[in-house]
Amino acid sequence: MLPMPQLPITDLPISEIPVSALIPAIDILGTFVFAISGTLTAASKKLDPFGASVIAFVTALGGGTLRDLLLDVRPVWVQDEKLLITVFVSVMVTLLFRKQVEKYRKTMFIFDTIGIAMFTILGMDKALRMGVSPVIALVMGVVSAVFGGVVRDILCNDIPLIFRREIYATACLAGGVAYLVMRKAPLSGDIPILVAVAIIILIRVLAVKLKWAFPNLS
Repeated sequence: MLPMPQLPITDLPISEIPVSALIPAIDILGTFVFAISGTLTAASKKLDPFGASVIAFVTALGGGTLRDLLLDVRPVWVQDEKLLITVFVSVMVTLLFRKQVEKYRKTMFIFDTIGIAMFTILGMDKALRMGVSPVIALVMGVVSAVFGGVVRDILCNDIPLIFRREIYATACLAGGVAYLVMRKAPLSGDIPILVAVAIIILIRVLAVKLKWAFPNLS
């Protein structure tokens, strides 16, 4: 009996598509949302469109760029111009429809949270595939997720969010550690990725909702 032909990815139900097949779409969506965040920050500082574009770029692609440079590979946006185009489309959409975009700040928070979760784990996975140690991969994952925001805040003369009381990078660290542990467990498929991403999202959402924060140094 001849084996049944496998369905192409595009013909599979959403629930059966592996996470690895969704990575390009996740990169585009995360880049778009982070670029909107950077553009809104630039607009609040009354920067011009060029300044807004620079802030959007570093917010969306700064973390991945630093990660790739540290791993001695070409930055991902140099290899795939769609990410760079996504940033500038995001800037134009935000500047043209700023009032409408600002109405969806809560929705943007959810997408931002999903973005840092996915960028953390995907950044770690890329680093591990490059052969670095798990500890370095964890650092690379957190850099991928939060460093763009650090550069954004510095350029906009703000104290970076991860240096304040709000739990942000800590959620990425927790999810990253969970991912490393689960990689050693007999789990199949994308379960480690999905669980680690869920941990980061849960911690971040609960931290904001319940106002979890670390005490200030005095």
